[in-house]
Amino acid sequence: MIIDSFDYESEAIVSPKVFFGERRKICDVAVGTFSREIYPAVLERFPNEKIGEMRAANRIKPVHLLTVNDKKIVFYLSEIGASLAGTDAIEINWCTGADKFILFGSAGSLDKKKTEGKYVVPSEAYRDEGMSYHYACPADYITIKNADVVEKIFIKHGMPFVKGRVWTTDAIYRETRGLAEKRKSEGCLAVEMELAGVQAVCDFHNIELYYFLVTGDVIDTEEYTADGLHEANHDMKKFYTALRIAEELGI
Repeated sequence: MIIDSFDYESEAIVSPKVFFGERRKICDVAVGTFSREIYPAVLERFPNEKIGEMRAANRIKPVHLLTVNDKKIVFYLSEIGASLAGTDAIEINWCTGADKFILFGSAGSLDKKKTEGKYVVPSEAYRDEGMSYHYACPADYITIKNADVVEKIFIKHGMPFVKGRVWTTDAIYRETRGLAEKRKSEGCLAVEMELAGVQAVCDFHNIELYYFLVTGDVIDTEEYTADGLHEANHDMKKFYTALRIAEELGI
């Protein structure tokens, strides 16, 4: 069973070293976006240099080093889904030495009254995906350990937010009404596709993760539409919020 997949007694067979060589140390922080629109916009607005590539059978993805206010930040376009986003974090950490990751994504709201017009700061993520069970002991939820840090930054800068549980599932077309109602009854504010797996990977590899979401589409409605999803995915303000978090962390 998948809940038996965390093997903490033996070593992994495959290492990033096979594909990327020896570990590198370039800088401490990495910022990842899931947005195909934010990614090129950032590269247009900030000085940057290409410092590497992540290769797969279906794509070659560059990794950039940004200069922001005289600070160096690794920047990359993250894959979607817990397994691939988590793998990106592992490979970026190996190739750049970054051990503080700031990620921001979009989510479907499970409670529009609570999330509308606000950032969502996840405190726990329901593990309805496969990646986390290979990196952490089985449990329904995983704690997002730097949620309080992100919360304090949002409070300091007067940014509207709500903090609470979210539901991670990468089965995008199987978010059923019954499951949505169940997760909402447990206090989940939104549903997204990456966080539980990425947090488990970061905990396993001693990487600090700082994560926030913006909701767009609404799941708890009688008739679903994708209204608001594009803006939630591609709002450039999210990147500047990530930079604010980096600044507050002293990076």
